[in-house]
Amino acid sequence: MKTLYLIRHAKAEDHGLLKNDYNRNIISKGKERAIRIANELATQLKINNNTLVISSSANRAKQTADIFCEILGYPLTDILETREIYEAHFIDILRIINNVPNNVENLLVFGHNPGLSNLTNYLSHAEVELATSNVATLSLPDNFNFSELAGGTATLLNTIQ
Repeated sequence: MKTLYLIRHAKAEDHGLLKNDYNRNIISKGKERAIRIANELATQLKINNNTLVISSSANRAKQTADIFCEILGYPLTDILETREIYEAHFIDILRIINNVPNNVENLLVFGHNPGLSNLTNYLSHAEVELATSNVATLSLPDNFNFSELAGGTATLLNTIQ
């Protein structure tokens, strides 16, 4: 069974005039929550050679991905970063997921709202609003690849809050 983990970035600095949104960093409260949630995810997910991590290249998303990957045991150098997830519509995030190779069993995507919450709801027909550092865990049907993922084709297994 293939599993998709949609993970919203940790709590970040407030918006301000001195730093553009893309460069905002996570704050200590956000880091603490990310560590707690990543440790909980580690009890459910075992990283293997068929795991892939894709992250928005925005500071706060990449910093969150680094925290999770350190705890999960996924090499930080293997994280695929893309600006295409930043401020992306959920369909644009889905296009990225649809291009994941068939050998991938566990896919973790780190990004932003409203894209990730909307994608979770589109894929599973659930009603989820991901807060910072939250994880939506979705399963794909048996013998399904990420390239086939579309509206209503996944099952929301849980959210880690």
